[in-house]
Amino acid sequence: MSPPLLKLGAVLSTMAMISNWMSQTLPSLVGLNTTRLSTSNTLTQISPKEGWQVYSSAQDPDGRCICTVVAPEQNLCSRDAKSRQLRQLLEKVQNMSQSIEVLNLRTQRDFQYVLKMETQMKGLKAKFRQIEDDRKTLMTKHFQELKEKMDELLPLIPVLEQYKTDAKLITQFKEEIRNLFAVLTGIQEEIGAYDYEELHQRVLSLETRLRDCMKKLTCGKLLKITGPITIKTSGTRFGAWMTDPLASEKNNRVWYMDSYTNNKIVREYKSIADFVSGAESRTYNLPFKWAGTNHVVYNGSLYFNKYQSNIIIKYSFDTGRVLAQRSLEYAGFQNVYPYTWGGFSDIDLMADEIGLWAVYATNQNAGNIVVSQLNQDTLEVMKSWSTGYPKRSAGESFMICGTLYVTNSHLTGAKVYYSYSTKTSTYEYTDIPFHNQYFHISMLDYNARDRALYAWNNGHQVLFNVTLFHIIKTEDDT
Repeated sequence: MSPPLLKLGAVLSTMAMISNWMSQTLPSLVGLNTTRLSTSNTLTQISPKEGWQVYSSAQDPDGRCICTVVAPEQNLCSRDAKSRQLRQLLEKVQNMSQSIEVLNLRTQRDFQYVLKMETQMKGLKAKFRQIEDDRKTLMTKHFQELKEKMDELLPLIPVLEQYKTDAKLITQFKEEIRNLFAVLTGIQEEIGAYDYEELHQRVLSLETRLRDCMKKLTCGKLLKITGPITIKTSGTRFGAWMTDPLASEKNNRVWYMDSYTNNKIVREYKSIADFVSGAESRTYNLPFKWAGTNHVVYNGSLYFNKYQSNIIIKYSFDTGRVLAQRSLEYAGFQNVYPYTWGGFSDIDLMADEIGLWAVYATNQNAGNIVVSQLNQDTLEVMKSWSTGYPKRSAGESFMICGTLYVTNSHLTGAKVYYSYSTKTSTYEYTDIPFHNQYFHISMLDYNARDRALYAWNNGHQVLFNVTLFHIIKTEDDT
């Protein structure tokens, strides 16, 4: 039992003892201990002249003592012995009443304390119950979050299975990185032993080796295309938009070229955000109209096909001048060998991790696709590959790591259907679908820096994400 309840019990027990004592003691104090009470608490017939008589004693509902006394007639002398006893009795009764009143106050105070403690205990009980319920809810929430994360990780299992085949090569790559780090650490420790020129040459050598290692990691085979993400809706059904894959991380300029003919205006935006909001930073008026939508910005210059010709133009955004122009020998133009959607798309200029490319068709190759690697400064054809895929049957195409990927249509249901590797001069038929959300694609180009496909989809500027399967090879494998 708690201390407040013990206090309350002691008080009630004390009051009961006091009541019992009064019922037995009062008669004897006034000389009336021979009086007998009936079971109904009524007094026997005694004359009032005989003195004070106790009629009854009891407790009220609050635990206080109540006594009923019959007083004698007021014809006795004030010095009578019984009068003195009465005064003494009255004093004792007053003292007892005061003590009982004090006990009553204490009882009331303790009772209020008990009620307060009871309220607090109920509050604590409710809080403990709430904590228990919250704990169950929190555990359920955490379990659901873990389940969702596991569901997100499940699609990665097939990709990881494919990476297992190159585990040995990846280990070799990590070992090479560790060796480079050890060399760098050694140089740091030996700085005092070399002069500046020798140290500078060692750093350049290490940088070259590291870049070679990174090149082995950046290129890969196309596995999947996801998206698209719609960036903006603007312009006509046909057009091109692009960023520079060789630009620095801080340079995110966007160039916008609406329509596939009869236009010379290129709009520039400082960032994707400015492009979305329409805040132009600069406008360029080209010296020639362009043909098609297959232009590319590469290392600060725009490469495009001059209208009604097979001439390629290199235009510098910095100087606003044409830096080079060259005819692409035997290349068809003016809708002789376009993509399936037409639009003077005979010559497609593109760039990837390796460099600048031109994709077109010639009569000498029976209208099938020809892939040529171009010198970015002079536009001279460095090397060409002739494929067996008809240019007019291709919806669009793009280059990734020296491999040409061709779609079978520009309409709904389009997919990457054919690929040609310039490294091995071999081809294969593929089946890589992608979502043609707005039903008509007139431009599809790969950006190596962003690892994304830029597309013009029926007046919508969209981005597709690509998943590449990296094949890492050491120098011994090349």
